[in-house]
Amino acid sequence: MTIWPLTPEEIETLRLSLKVSLAATAAILPIAFALAYVLARKRFPGRMLLDALVHLPLVIPPVVTGYLLLLLFGRNGPVGAWLDSWFGLTVMFRWTGAAIAAGIMALPLVVRAIRLSIEAVDGRLEGAARTLGASPLRTFATITLPLSFPGVIAGAVLGFAKSVGEFGATITFVSNIPGETRTLSVAVYSALQVPGAEASVVRLAVLSVLLSIGALIVSEWLARRMTGGRSHVL
Repeated sequence: MTIWPLTPEEIETLRLSLKVSLAATAAILPIAFALAYVLARKRFPGRMLLDALVHLPLVIPPVVTGYLLLLLFGRNGPVGAWLDSWFGLTVMFRWTGAAIAAGIMALPLVVRAIRLSIEAVDGRLEGAARTLGASPLRTFATITLPLSFPGVIAGAVLGFAKSVGEFGATITFVSNIPGETRTLSVAVYSALQVPGAEASVVRLAVLSVLLSIGALIVSEWLARRMTGGRSHVL
């Protein structure tokens, strides 16, 4: 059985997976930072509920997440109908929909990594800056953000790794369309259904493992640098 090289279809699948994962990571990063900052620094009624909602994609079946996205972003859904009527856009059966699904599934991991990094910032430094006359925005920009930035990078890498491996929510939300929504994990599933496609399964699985391991190694390295050799992100 000849395993290598990659076929043109597999190269296209790899390219699509990278595009989806990078787009998902870039889209959720500012949202994740805002959520992480609120959860780490603010105390308010409903904080525990917000924390639970953020981590919900980790504990419910991915298929359920995909179904909920289908209800929200479908043509008759509240968000999907709004996008269609105002902008003529749809994310159904599009790579953008795959990026949304991947981003939602990766969000809890990114929030957690950033939250731990923000909580590691000594609040006395922020208090001293405000005592010296720095505004809250200046304190955030010059102290909180720079000191928590390694965690932001680690979270982004973790989010990318999670996005590469996302399957259940993606196939439920945007189906399995070659060149549009068939990412690496979906392509592995598709190849498993085809007799005699073992070589393709091996190639795609190896690519998925290499991408994920590479991202996790980078995340672990960043986490160790941030904590002086003691990783708490993974």
